Amino acid sequence: MGERVSDRVSAIAESATLAVDAKAKALKAAGRPVIGFGAGEPDFPTPEAIVEAAVAACRNPKYHRYTPVPGLPELRAAVAAKTKRDTGYEVDAAQVLITNGGKQAVYNAFAALCDPGDEVLLIAPYWTTYPEAIKLAGGVPVEVVTDETTGYLASVDQLEAARTERTKVLLFVSPSNPTGAVYPREQVEAIGAWAREHGLWVVTDEIYEHLVYGDAEMVSIAHSADPDRVVVLNGVAKTYAMTGWRVGWLIGPTDIVKAASNLQSHSTSNVNNVAQVAALEAVSGDLSAVAQMRAVYDRRRRRIVSMLSDIPGVVCPEPLGAFYAYPSVKGLLNVSLRGRTAESSAELAAIILEEAEVAVVPGEAFGTPGYLRMSYALGDDDLAEGVSRIAKLVAEG
Repeated sequence: MGERVSDRVSAIAESATLAVDAKAKALKAAGRPVIGFGAGEPDFPTPEAIVEAAVAACRNPKYHRYTPVPGLPELRAAVAAKTKRDTGYEVDAAQVLITNGGKQAVYNAFAALCDPGDEVLLIAPYWTTYPEAIKLAGGVPVEVVTDETTGYLASVDQLEAARTERTKVLLFVSPSNPTGAVYPREQVEAIGAWAREHGLWVVTDEIYEHLVYGDAEMVSIAHSADPDRVVVLNGVAKTYAMTGWRVGWLIGPTDIVKAASNLQSHSTSNVNNVAQVAALEAVSGDLSAVAQMRAVYDRRRRRIVSMLSDIPGVVCPEPLGAFYAYPSVKGLLNVSLRGRTAESSAELAAIILEEAEVAVVPGEAFGTPGYLRMSYALGDDDLAEGVSRIAKLVAEG
C-alpha cells in the first residue's frame, strides 16, 4: 500500500495567507485582542446595488437551473466591454471564461497551457497560489527574485537570464500582490516586446487594476505582448469588495478558453448564477465605489509606510498599488525582542503574533524570506494600533 494522499496533492503547500488569517481569527474568537494584517480582502461591504441585483436574481427561477459552463452570455459580453473600457484591450465575449473566483482562473490557465516540464517564469515575491497552480499543471516555476532596491520590479535582463529553451510562459502581475509594486509603462512595454520576440505566452493577473495611487498607472501588458499568446486573469473581488462572492474570469485566445471551459465542465460547471448576476451589475456599473475605497486605501497606505519606516531595522518601499506594504525586516533578525530572537521572518512573524498580538504574513510565503506582508485593508485605528504594537515590541528589545 502506498501513501494515503497522492503525491500530487500532498506536495501542495497550504495557503500561508489564509492560515495566518485563520490563526488570527481563532485567537480573536478566544478573546485575544489580535489585529490581523494577513488577509488580502477589502474591509468594505459590497456596494448596495450589487447586493440588490443578487437578491432579485435569487427570486428568478431561470437562475435556479444550470447555465452555460463558460458563464452567463450577458456577463461574458459585459466583461469584454469592461476590459476595453478599463485597459483599452479589445476582446470578444467568446474569449471570456467566467470562473469561481480568480483562483480558478489561475488554475485553469496553467492547466490549459502547461505540459510536464514546461517552465514558467515567476517573479518573486509572488502570490502564494501561483507556484502551486503551476506545479499542479506539471509546469516548473522558475523564480526571478526581486528586492526592495528596485522597488520589487524585474528587468528584461533578469527575465532573459532565467529563460531557457523550456520556458513557455511569463507570469506578469502589476499591481502586485504581495509587494504593491506597479510597473511603469516603458518597463511593461519592454517586457511585453521581449516576450513576443521569444514566442512566450504571457499570463497577466490584473485583479488589482483599479487600486493604483499617486502618479502610478496600470498598463496592461496585453497590448505589447503577442495577442495570440496572452491570457488575462481578473475578477470582481478587489475592485468591488466581493471576495466572498467568488467570481473571476480568464480572457484569452478562443482555443485556450474552450480548453479551460472543458476542464471547468468536469470540475465545477457554471459559476453560481446569483453571484454571476451580482458580478454583471458590478462590471456594468460605474467605478464610483472603487474610487471611494481607493481614497481610503491611499490614506492608510501613506500612514503604514510612514509608521513602518520609523521602526529601526525596517525598510519599507512605498507601494504604488493593491493594498499591501512589503517591508524588509532583515534588520530585526537575530536581535532581542522581549528576550526572544528570530532567525527568519517566519519566526519573527510568530514572535510578533505571540508577543504583540499582531498577525502578519512572513516573506517565506511569497518566495522571499526576510520580509513581511502587511495588508492595509483594515480600519485606520486597527492599522495604527497594530503597527504601534510592533514598534513597541522592537523598542523594548
